[in-house]
Parts: sequence; structure tokens; C-alpha cells
Amino acid sequence: MSTQVLEVTEETMAMRVVGALRDEIVSMALKPGDVISESDIAGRYGVSRQPVREAFIRLAQQGLLLIRPKRATVVKKISPEGVRQSRFIRESIEVEIVRRLAAHPGEAAAVLKALIADQETASAANDSRGFHTLDELFHRTMARLAGVEYAWQLIDDHKMQLDRVRYLTLGASSSRVAIDEHLKIAKAVAEGDIAGAEAAMRAHLARAEVLLSQTIGDHPDYFE
Repeated sequence: MSTQVLEVTEETMAMRVVGALRDEIVSMALKPGDVISESDIAGRYGVSRQPVREAFIRLAQQGLLLIRPKRATVVKKISPEGVRQSRFIRESIEVEIVRRLAAHPGEAAAVLKALIADQETASAANDSRGFHTLDELFHRTMARLAGVEYAWQLIDDHKMQLDRVRYLTLGASSSRVAIDEHLKIAKAVAEGDIAGAEAAMRAHLARAEVLLSQTIGDHPDYFE
């Protein structure tokens, strides 16, 4: 195998490990303070230690792992300031997305209504993980309908700390609140109410501060 092909293969493997470990950390399958090792992860995913080492470095850069030379690598505790910065970035971008979409709703009313119906189903089944996925899809779809799907990628790259808090609070009650807020956003978009859509989005994303305070109280050991 040529050096170039080997590098591409290891890069692909590293990205696969990054994605898998990020999901485990965000969903709290790997909790703050948990110890992980290159050898264990390599064995779990059937790869060599080199792509795992690269994945660890990338996850450390994203604030999810703490790599300590000659000591164990641990899942980093949640940074309250990181959560607040994630929310700031997300709100700044998503408010512009929803304003743009409300100005030209097009097919948005029908598409968003169908997505919210799926969220209702997941909430009724107490499927927190499924609801989280559908919640993300709702927001990503708005970016796509507004013609700025790349903007969602920017959000996704910076919201891991916020997502960890959201996973800790995703129960039936909080999903019901989220659905009601989604309905308000969708209604304003469908009616072409730009100011209303912006206000509904800001109120929806502002709840992150409430969730942060609640989670710090419930799980103080998970935070820096």
C-alpha cells in the first residue's frame, strides 16, 4: 500500500473514531471524568492506535477530552462558559436563518409541520435519543430551506458543550416544552412574521441558560 493511500485510510479511520467518540461523549454514554485509553478504543473500533491518537487530539481541541502526558486521558468536564459561548454562536446564526426563512417561507410550513409531528411521536414514546435527533433535524432543515445549510455545519462544530447539557435534561417534560417552542417558530415562519420568528427563536435558545443552571444543580461533579 502506498504512503498516500495509507495516509488517506488512517485519516478516514480517525474521522470515524472522532464521530463515534463525540457521539458517546455528547450523549453521556461516556461521562465527564471517565478514563479512556488508546488501546481500548482501538480494540473497540478495530483500528490501529495511530488514528485513535489523532482522534484524541481532535477531540481535545474541541474541548471534549483532556490528554495528560504519561497519565490517563479523561473525558473533560463540561465548561459552563463553553456552554454559554456555544449558545451565543448558535443564537447569532440561527436568528438570521429564521429571519431569512420567514421572509420567503416557500414549502417550510408543510416540512416543519411534518418534523414536529415526528417529534410528538418520539416524545410520547419517551424516546429521548430519537427526540434529540429530530430536534437537530428541525433546526438543520430550517437552514436548508433558507438556502444556508452550511451555516448549520458551523453551528454543529461549536455546540458540543451545549449538547451535553441538553442530553442531561432530555425528558418528557423538556421535550414537550421544546415542541411547543418549535410550533411557535414554525407558525411565525409560515405566516411570514419575521419579527415573530426571531423572537420565538431567541426565546427557544435562551432556555439553554435555565437548563445549564438546572444541570449544574443536579450533576455538579460533571462541571468544571
